[in-house]
Amino acid sequence: MLGIRRWYDRHVMPRLVMCGCSQDVVANLRKEIVPMARGRVFELGCGGGLNQPFYSPGMVTHLAGIDPHLGLLAAARKRAGAQGWDADIRQGFGEDIPFATGSFDTVVCTYTLCSVANATQTIAEMRRVLKPGGQLLFLEHGRAPDIAVYAWQRRIEPVWRPLAGGCHLTRPVGALLRAGGLEVEPLGQAYLPKTPRALGWTEWGVARKRGA
Repeated sequence: MLGIRRWYDRHVMPRLVMCGCSQDVVANLRKEIVPMARGRVFELGCGGGLNQPFYSPGMVTHLAGIDPHLGLLAAARKRAGAQGWDADIRQGFGEDIPFATGSFDTVVCTYTLCSVANATQTIAEMRRVLKPGGQLLFLEHGRAPDIAVYAWQRRIEPVWRPLAGGCHLTRPVGALLRAGGLEVEPLGQAYLPKTPRALGWTEWGVARKRGA
């Protein structure tokens, strides 16, 4: 059974995640948030390189990123090379970001906060590597505001999480960012069209260090 699980996590899960995260409706939201990145940019969960086509080349001076999955990292590195990016893409986890404090003007987190093991520690790490006055651009799905939908999320999550790379359906995105010492400027929130509501509640916006 353990061997099957490892095979699934290595070969099947990444394809499912890439398929789900590359839908047109998701790409349209990436187009809204990712081009706001500027300067030295760090991307959490950069595997697959799905955000790379949406960065504004004239605004980004350097691109760094981490992802725990080696297969997805290979795709991200290939895309970065094809676009001529000055990129530093490494294997790593959000709870221990391997870059120095205050290294980046922009941190980008899209459809990743749901799947980290410890969201609180990951937010603390993203805040740490962000320069004073920098911006954290987020596009995440999570806990729905409607009680009936949230109830379904709680029922589904134990089955969904191991199938979808550790994805949590019930994490309150905005509340977690605020609890992590960030001021949040919401740019939008909605249920994704043509998506089951339990899977589709999405929030996007800009967060900055409180008091910075």
